[in-house]
Amino acid sequence: MATAYESSAWAQVKEGWRQLYGSFPRQGVSVENHEFCATAPVNWGRSFHRNSVELCLNLRGTGTVRDGRVEARYQPRTVGFYCNTNSDLEARRAAGETHSFITVEFSRSYLETQVESMEDALHPALRRWLTHKAGSAADVGVMSPGQEVTFQALRQPPVPVAARKLWYQAKTLELLSQVLFQPAPQEEFFCQRQKRVARERVERTTAILRSHLVEPPDIEALGAQVGCSPFYLSRLFSKEMGMTIPQYMRQIRMERAAELLLSGRHNVTEAAMEVGYSSLSHFSKAFCTTIGCCPALFPNAKALVEKFRARKSTSI
Repeated sequence: MATAYESSAWAQVKEGWRQLYGSFPRQGVSVENHEFCATAPVNWGRSFHRNSVELCLNLRGTGTVRDGRVEARYQPRTVGFYCNTNSDLEARRAAGETHSFITVEFSRSYLETQVESMEDALHPALRRWLTHKAGSAADVGVMSPGQEVTFQALRQPPVPVAARKLWYQAKTLELLSQVLFQPAPQEEFFCQRQKRVARERVERTTAILRSHLVEPPDIEALGAQVGCSPFYLSRLFSKEMGMTIPQYMRQIRMERAAELLLSGRHNVTEAAMEVGYSSLSHFSKAFCTTIGCCPALFPNAKALVEKFRARKSTSI
């Protein structure tokens, strides 16, 4: 539940801010979702707690964090962190832009518990903050395809509601290990690089498709966004995923529709429209093929619902 401090810090954007998990004062960790159009510059720094480290996954919009010496700039699809001490960092979100980002904030005591005996492997800026209590804007890097998938999952956790606390705990620690530690140098052979690039292209493709359920880009646009030809992407995707791009698109649309129907807040027509179907007959046929029964009967089909939830709980 949000504190008065957090709510007042984001009062300017109103419903554009939402707490997803945790409580900084009580648990030492807080995951927050931000999605708003800034008509005027937003004082982002007002939301930073004293003696905290905040990790930012920035999908859209431009933000800056300044520690008095260095300015870290968050462009679209970047990730980074900043360390706050007892003197506030300066931070702004640009006006005239749509901002879409998720922050994960850790308290000093929470971090010290999690990284105990691992301090030497931490990012230098974080190590300085823990040792000398010096604030820093730190580094900003490109968001990986896997982190983009995580970004979308943080907003819609692929697990039952009762399991979300555990799921968020695991995801925050995963992000901590990815972003707050210094990567070890290693040699990468050509074949390893080819496999990695192929995997990243497929991961980026799935992230793009998941964020554009209603109007997915065509294969030419997808190829351009992930940096390869449409023909190569189609072949690569089928090899990595075991299904074609249209088959995958139908699957994630039907899975999202199933979630909407199970929520009880959407009827069949509304669920169809939410995932990009204007024809109820086409939607029903696709739903039945993918899920196993017609959409109207699905919420009451106990066995299919349990099977669906079990499958979702094991996916990212």
